[in-house]
Amino acid sequence: MADASRITYVLIDGENIDATLGTSILGRRPRPEERPRWERLLQFAQELWGQPVVGLFFLAANNELPMPFVQALLAIGYRPVPLSGAAGEKVVDIAIQRTLVEIRSRRADVLLVSNDGDFVDQVEDLLDGRRVGVVGFQEFRSGAFLELTAHGLATFDLEYDVQAFRESLPRIRIIAIDDFDPADFL
Repeated sequence: MADASRITYVLIDGENIDATLGTSILGRRPRPEERPRWERLLQFAQELWGQPVVGLFFLAANNELPMPFVQALLAIGYRPVPLSGAAGEKVVDIAIQRTLVEIRSRRADVLLVSNDGDFVDQVEDLLDGRRVGVVGFQEFRSGAFLELTAHGLATFDLEYDVQAFRESLPRIRIIAIDDFDPADFL
């Protein structure tokens, strides 16, 4: 039974997921229908640990607010966190790192949606008995996160576990023999 006083924070590094999807998986800018269905992530988080979810979507706004995207995020239940800073400043990374540090003082669990190893230290600090997970693309996830699985970090794939996409992505992955279906290749 879930602790009614706990919540799950879902922190999304939108730039990292978008860059991985576009550059590493598709080899081009994703079309709108190829982007994750972010509402599925909130539902996944709610079902995963059976407690209320607060979704924070971090984005670099660079002094220009992408209103259609912000409105879409609000409509599906996220709190957009638009950020700006000096040229070359990784504002999304800085904000997520600060947020992870702040969460240590709260009764909360965390799902970080990023493949970026820049958050490993803050994620490790949260492995103090609370539930912590990283969601991303397993083949592009920082190897430093894998080391934390021995300390309780859960890992989830945005496509395979969360099922955040309408269509299968053109990914190559290692397949457990029990999951192998030759029809997928014929």
